[in-house]
Amino acid sequence: MADLDVGDVAPQFDLPRDGGGSLSLAALLGKPIVLYFYPQDDTTGCTNEAIGFSQLKPEFEKAGAVVIGLSPDSVKKHDKFKAKYDLSVDLVADEERKVIKAYHLWAEKKLYGRTYMGVERATFLIGRDGRIARIWRNVRVKGHAEEVLEAVRAL
Repeated sequence: MADLDVGDVAPQFDLPRDGGGSLSLAALLGKPIVLYFYPQDDTTGCTNEAIGFSQLKPEFEKAGAVVIGLSPDSVKKHDKFKAKYDLSVDLVADEERKVIKAYHLWAEKKLYGRTYMGVERATFLIGRDGRIARIWRNVRVKGHAEEVLEAVRAL
C-alpha cells in the first residue's frame, strides 16, 4: 500500500471520543482539520504535544480549524488524560487501529534495541474539501503545534 500524499482524499473515520459520543471526519468537512496521531496517553512526548495543541486551541479556532488527537488508547484513558492535564483538544479512540492503518501509521519502531509495532507520530492537515493539504511525519514535538498553526493560517 502506498503512503498517503498531499492532495489525496483523507481516509474517513467515525470514532468514539472523549466525554462520550463519536467524532467523524464527514461531520467536520468545510473546516480545516488538524488530525494528529500519537502513540499513547500520558507519556512525555504525547503529553507535551497535547498540551501544545491545547494551548493554541483558541488560535486554531480563530483560523476556523478543528484539532483532533488520535491514538489507540480507550475513551476512558483519554478522559483521564484530558482531566489530568486540563487538555482542551478533542481526543478520539482507535482501539482497533483501523484509522491508524488507513493513514499508514502502524509501523515498526525501535527503542533501546527492541523492535516492536507502534503508532508513528504524525500530523495531517486536512483542507475544507477533505483532501490532505500537508503532512508531518516522525514529528518532533517541540514547536510542532506552532508550525501546524502557521500552515492552517496559510490555507
